[in-house]
Amino acid sequence: MSKIKVTKVKSAINRTQRQKRTLEALGLRKIGQVVEHEATPNILGMVAKVNHLVSVEEIK
Repeated sequence: MSKIKVTKVKSAINRTQRQKRTLEALGLRKIGQVVEHEATPNILGMVAKVNHLVSVEEIK
């Protein structure tokens, strides 16, 4: 399985509670914070729900 690097680039202020919880479940709290995850369908679905708040890079 490949890995992805997820970076929070925008604030969660004025976002729905669902989006805030998704960011927290991904392990993202502060802007600029970076986390690495396996590219599983669960993680990719979570990233898709908050793709306007994060940037994603694939790690080789």
